[in-house]
Amino acid sequence: MGRLEGKVAVVTGANSGIGRASAKLFAREGARVFMTGRRQSDLDDAVAEVGGTARGIQGDVSNPSDLDRLYKIVVEEAGRIDVLFANAGGGEFQSLQDVTEDAFDRTFSTNVKGTLFTVQKALPLLRDGASVILTGSTSAVTGSPAFSVYAASKAAVRSFARNWVLDLADRRIRVNVLVPGSTDTPGLRGLSETDAAHSALMKSFEAGTPLGRTGRPEEIAAAALFLASDESSFVNGSELFADGGAAQI
Repeated sequence: MGRLEGKVAVVTGANSGIGRASAKLFAREGARVFMTGRRQSDLDDAVAEVGGTARGIQGDVSNPSDLDRLYKIVVEEAGRIDVLFANAGGGEFQSLQDVTEDAFDRTFSTNVKGTLFTVQKALPLLRDGASVILTGSTSAVTGSPAFSVYAASKAAVRSFARNWVLDLADRRIRVNVLVPGSTDTPGLRGLSETDAAHSALMKSFEAGTPLGRTGRPEEIAAAALFLASDESSFVNGSELFADGGAAQI
C-alpha cells in the first residue's frame, strides 16, 4: 500500500512546479487527487501527467467563488479531504521605491487571502486528524533585495500556521509550513525578464546554497509527502525547510 492509500488530497497551484510534482507523487502513493490552477491548458496537461483518478478544477485561489466551486465538486465526488496542500502563490521583484499598489494587491491576494480562504472554506470537508500544508518561503526568514512584499506575504503564511494549530486543536488537524529553497520551476523562471537575467539569478542562488545547486520540484514534493502522510503524525505548527541549507547559514 502507498503512504496515502485511500486518502483524498487537494493541491492548489497544481498546474506546474511544486504543486504539479506533489500531485503526481500523492497520486502515486495512493491518494485521490483534486488539482487546481489558474491556466486551464497547463492544468489539463498536469492532470494528464498525474493520471489515474486525478481531477482538475480550474480556478484562482484569490477568488472566493472559485474556491466555493472547487469544494462543491470535492464534496460531491469525494465527500471529505484528508490532505490539503495550499500551495498556490506567486511574487515579483520590486524594490521598495518601486512597489505599486497593484503589485502589492496581487501578491497578498494570492499568497495571504488565497491561503486563508483555501483553508477556511475547506474546514467543513477536512476530516478530524487531517493534514494541512502551507507553502512558505525562505524569504520569510532571510532578507532579499527587491523582494519585500513577497517576503512579507510568506511571513504571514508562517504566522497562520502558528495560530491555526490552536484554532484546530480540538479536531487534531495538523498545520505545517513547507519551505522550499530556490527550486527550478516556471514560477522561478518567470521572475526574470531575460535569459541572461535568469542565468545570473540562478548562479546567485547556487552560490548561496550549501549544496551548490537549486532544488527540483520532485525533491520538494517528497517533503510534502512526509507532511501529508501519517509519518509526520506528531509534527504540527512547524516549518520544514527543503532548501539545500540556504536559510540555515
